[in-house]
Amino acid sequence: MSDPRAAARAIDALRRGWPIAIDGLAMLAIETGDPVRLAAFDAAGEAGVLLSAGRAATLKLANQLAAADPDAPVLVGRAAWLDFAAATALADPQLDLATPLKGPFRAIPVVRPEAAAAALRLARIAGVLPAFFVREGGDVDVAIAAADIDAHEDAGRLAIATRARLPVAVADDAEIVAFRTPEAAGEHVALILGRPDGSPPLVRLHSECLTGDVLGSLKCDCGPQLHEALRRIAGGGWGILLYLRQEGRGIGLTNKLRAYALQDQGFDTVDANTRLGFAIDARDFRVAGRMLGLLGQRRVRLLTNNPAKVAALEGTGIAVTERVPLALPANPHNERYLATKRDRTGHQL
Repeated sequence: MSDPRAAARAIDALRRGWPIAIDGLAMLAIETGDPVRLAAFDAAGEAGVLLSAGRAATLKLANQLAAADPDAPVLVGRAAWLDFAAATALADPQLDLATPLKGPFRAIPVVRPEAAAAALRLARIAGVLPAFFVREGGDVDVAIAAADIDAHEDAGRLAIATRARLPVAVADDAEIVAFRTPEAAGEHVALILGRPDGSPPLVRLHSECLTGDVLGSLKCDCGPQLHEALRRIAGGGWGILLYLRQEGRGIGLTNKLRAYALQDQGFDTVDANTRLGFAIDARDFRVAGRMLGLLGQRRVRLLTNNPAKVAALEGTGIAVTERVPLALPANPHNERYLATKRDRTGHQL
């Protein structure tokens, strides 16, 4: 039987640089490890390097079909020169231009492929690079099953934690509702503007963006979209803004900033995510469907330019009666970003 608490312990271990095991496959996260921990984990120097297929494709170690699956694992055989520094260069694409990669690399059959794929998913949840030293068996700090990770991400475990009145600039009668699961560290929130009147609410699914929402970043359109969505919802009678704690399209703040650095090297937002080893969009909108269901709303008008959000929300059992576009002007810093969303991820007005 799966245990959602086990995944939470494994996430904490990964962030601390402690080795873990998934279904008997032992692993040490490269990002949070170091040479001393590697020596303790793999004294014989035989542990291979596990990467995602997206990252491995950059290194010419996986074909494009495999690279289309962000959780497809690729195992690089250990060579004498593949020490911790070389593995770090393999793991982090920001170093590709600064660090001439050695080689040749050799992809070998993946041991325990289901456990290896689960490790890549766990890295995304933990917000670390999806790259590990791996070996079979041995003592580790935390041992879990792959099913524990699925249980940890089960949107059905989400529940309302509390709710309160929250006057905001666009509506002084707004209400905020916090949602959380027992194991997850962060909360999702809903801001309800106006009073329900029986009609489908105007709903915005807004994924957390610290840089855009709080710091005023010009690299994206998140901050302006957030404030315009609040204005539109408040002016439309009633509606709900769901603020989803899925920074960087689900890859976390640190990895999003790594993607920014890759964009400065000339890659667009899609290629930056795949070079890091993640999906183009790793968000889980089952959470949004669960939040709306807990609020008693099964039919909505969705404020979005992204048809994929409509499909994802309808896949949770929420009926989208209308897609309402949200058009905002570009600036010199986000013109390419907006063009990429239009041309490569299907955004429409």
